[in-house]
Amino acid sequence: MGLLEPVELVGPQDLGATHFIAAGGSGMNGIASMFLDLGLPVSGSDRSDSAYLRGLAARGADVHVGHRAEQLGGARTVVVSSAIREDNPELAEARRRGLRVLHRSAALGSLMLGRRGVAVAGTHGKTTTTAMVVGALVGAGLDPSYVIGGAFTGSKSGGHLGSGDVMVVEADESDGSFLQYPAQIAVVTNVDPDHLSNWGTAQAYADGFLRFATAAGVAVLVVSADDPGAVELTAAVRRRALDGAGHVPEIVTFGLDADADVRITGATYAGTGSSFRLGRDGTGGPMTLDVPGAYNAANAAAAYAVLSWLGVDDATAREQLSTYAGTNRRFQLVGTVDGVRVYDDYAHHPTEVLSTLRAARTAVADGGRVVAVLQPHLYTRTRDLWRELAEATSLADEAVVMDVCGDREDPIPGVTGALVADAIPAGTAHVTYEPDWDEAAPVVAGLARRGDLVVTLGCGDVTKVAPLIVDALARRSDLSVRTVGSAAPQDDAPRADQLQPGGGR
Repeated sequence: MGLLEPVELVGPQDLGATHFIAAGGSGMNGIASMFLDLGLPVSGSDRSDSAYLRGLAARGADVHVGHRAEQLGGARTVVVSSAIREDNPELAEARRRGLRVLHRSAALGSLMLGRRGVAVAGTHGKTTTTAMVVGALVGAGLDPSYVIGGAFTGSKSGGHLGSGDVMVVEADESDGSFLQYPAQIAVVTNVDPDHLSNWGTAQAYADGFLRFATAAGVAVLVVSADDPGAVELTAAVRRRALDGAGHVPEIVTFGLDADADVRITGATYAGTGSSFRLGRDGTGGPMTLDVPGAYNAANAAAAYAVLSWLGVDDATAREQLSTYAGTNRRFQLVGTVDGVRVYDDYAHHPTEVLSTLRAARTAVADGGRVVAVLQPHLYTRTRDLWRELAEATSLADEAVVMDVCGDREDPIPGVTGALVADAIPAGTAHVTYEPDWDEAAPVVAGLARRGDLVVTLGCGDVTKVAPLIVDALARRSDLSVRTVGSAAPQDDAPRADQLQPGGGR
């Protein structure tokens, strides 16, 4: 895949008829929807049908299942994601015709021109923080435009073209595309080395965030005061100011640290929610969240800082953030059967797995266990982080480890799920390695008991295992299923190729 370099942005009206390859992906779908809102001719394709694809068709897009060269029609511009290989027949045809080919980040960047842009980056927390900012702005009556890597819980789209002058985007660092966005507000939730198959080294990864934070149009950097990588980023930005080395934005820090500009205090975590105090410069007050974990309190603090800078008053910001109900695949309740709750979560980096399992631990009562179903994602990530994945997964009581979801990568000899399963420390989680995808759900159903919390972990097709676990539990118990938070039927669940690489929590 490699790293992208920013290109000169062209306004959407100058792109002409636009064809989106993998239009059923959550992030790509949001951009295509906004092009439709502008009245532009849109076509697209994906390798299989989905609710996202059908939604575009219902709005007038010419969509196709499968990839064929003739489906480009009269397109002048073709939009691709980093997951699309050069041998894709539609991309190959676009190259042959000499059509304009844009990465999705350039198409999204074109929509930001002339708007007050907010770009939310970070190794973890991007999706949730972006959604919190957007939800609060909508609640405050500002009607922002936005593109989020995961749809709001219960919705079918991650994008909207609003009437307001603010546009909020989830900014993906995995391939360097976060450098493409013309943002006034740059948010960095954390900097935790990842995607080193693209970046090469942890230092290069950190340098990419420095470049993002100090881009020419950035007026303010909203950055964690707690995460070590983010703290180092802040120090690097301040050194840049002292050295007179170029543009430096205003810095607003958030977190638990006593010196944070937006500070979290008095936090308690119980069940699947939390409560704490949040404020800045003597303002602020109590907040509650219906989503679990310290990481979500931090995400809310980042969102609060953005809202404050955009002029939303303290009381409104806290009130609207408290209504946040989650996004798809972020500790999302899929169903409950016979006292067993089954959640689905996008966590795939060791830090995310650890945070999710800590949150799950607060949500089980005495006697209840945490059952983690982990699908390692990407052969390169598993090769680089198998020890850390194993250590994080050890926080569960029962761990079912699936084989690696390779997604866009070719297999690497010796890199399998067994590498992670075998490294989970003795005396921690009881481990079951289940490489057969079809056997994962019945294995989990056989392990789970009343009072347990089951959570599927990974950004690949493990998301389809969660409803299968619910079904298997129902068959085991001969009970009807009580689904609570499932965003879509199983055949509408996002596939690995529909999920944007590097999406955060």
